[in-house]
Amino acid sequence: MEHILFGGYLVLFAWLVTKVSFFTKSGLTPAQLIIFFLLKVMAGIFYGWIGVYYGELAKMVDTWAYHYESLNEYHLLLDRPGEFFGNLFRSTYENGYSGFLSTKHSWWNDLKSNSFLKILALFNVFSFGNYYVNVIFYSFISLFGPIALYRVMKDVFPGSKTTVLLATFLIPSFIYWTSGIHKDGIIFLGFALVIYHIYYGLKENSFSIARILLIPFGLLLVLALRNFLILAFIPALVAWILSYKTRFHKLLTFSAVYFLCFIIFFTAKYIHPSLDFPQAVSQRQQAFMALRGNSAVDVRQLEPTLKGFIINAPQAFSLSTIRPYPSDVKHLLSMAAAIEVVLLLGLFLLFLFWRKKDHYCNSFILFGLFFSFSVLMMIGYTVNFLGAIVRYRSIILPLLIIPMVAMIDFKQIWNYLLQINKKNNI
Repeated sequence: MEHILFGGYLVLFAWLVTKVSFFTKSGLTPAQLIIFFLLKVMAGIFYGWIGVYYGELAKMVDTWAYHYESLNEYHLLLDRPGEFFGNLFRSTYENGYSGFLSTKHSWWNDLKSNSFLKILALFNVFSFGNYYVNVIFYSFISLFGPIALYRVMKDVFPGSKTTVLLATFLIPSFIYWTSGIHKDGIIFLGFALVIYHIYYGLKENSFSIARILLIPFGLLLVLALRNFLILAFIPALVAWILSYKTRFHKLLTFSAVYFLCFIIFFTAKYIHPSLDFPQAVSQRQQAFMALRGNSAVDVRQLEPTLKGFIINAPQAFSLSTIRPYPSDVKHLLSMAAAIEVVLLLGLFLLFLFWRKKDHYCNSFILFGLFFSFSVLMMIGYTVNFLGAIVRYRSIILPLLIIPMVAMIDFKQIWNYLLQINKKNNI
């Protein structure tokens, strides 16, 4: 019966992706849409399979823990729907709803898991609690994220549709981590909704009611599922809009906004003690360092001062961008991540030496660069588990890789290789 249910839903949603106007307006053919949807489903199934057979080794047990906890929420929904929806907004802590960046004893910290469990519980209504059927639902919903980003990137790089397409849907860690039943796919959906509607709202100089509603909805998804990312997202959005709307130099505008944020970050504690952002980052690192896991690496403890952040900056950058090293490989996932890092570094070298002459220093590209860099530094300052680092950074990789790949002159590279081959044959 479970196989019939899975097959039926798979056929239904494979057909549905070819009928949803948001998907069809992307310019992708029905066959392409089905292929990318099925790719996400397969990645989600593999994600669950890894969680069963290698969960402890690769620290992938979270996906099944969420599933089993969501079954309890599912029964609560059936028995007491008022309590199901009400307890999400109720704080059981003495400090109420404070502790926005706290890692324990905080309603905000609990919100990311509680809200995700509610989503899975709603899936269970239609899947009858079957994990792999939920993968289909999750793949369909999370597909809106990469489709939205593809539509934006295709417009930014109109002459590189094929490379944009491949870079959007075939980044290994991105497709894997945003397809499995975890928070990352929905978080990326939140980012993509905001990016899509701000991009076209600015371009068309029109913000419809739908856009006005969907932008805060996307922000709400990010806020609920990984609230600290809002602190990186909002400044990047503000700088993007200002640089687009004003006549000032775009790079100068971004630099000014981020310099102001830098000042606020280190001085807001003098306005109110709860705004001690450096201390919050340091405490988050300490919370990670207190955990145990196979992918943990030794890191320098972060002092919550300007000097401490400067000293830890090289470690934070290298940790979040070029790890895991080949020497860090301990299992299948870490090996795949290490190979991906090598391949991406290779693409970066191609970008440096065979970049197209077109100048793409526009507001949107700068937004992606500044936002991605700030997220990478946030990860590097706080996380010391390579598995978590690979997962956290996967959702910002498209904003870096798609523009980089789109600006590589592959035709020039091909001609260069032909010339070398011709010389060797002479």
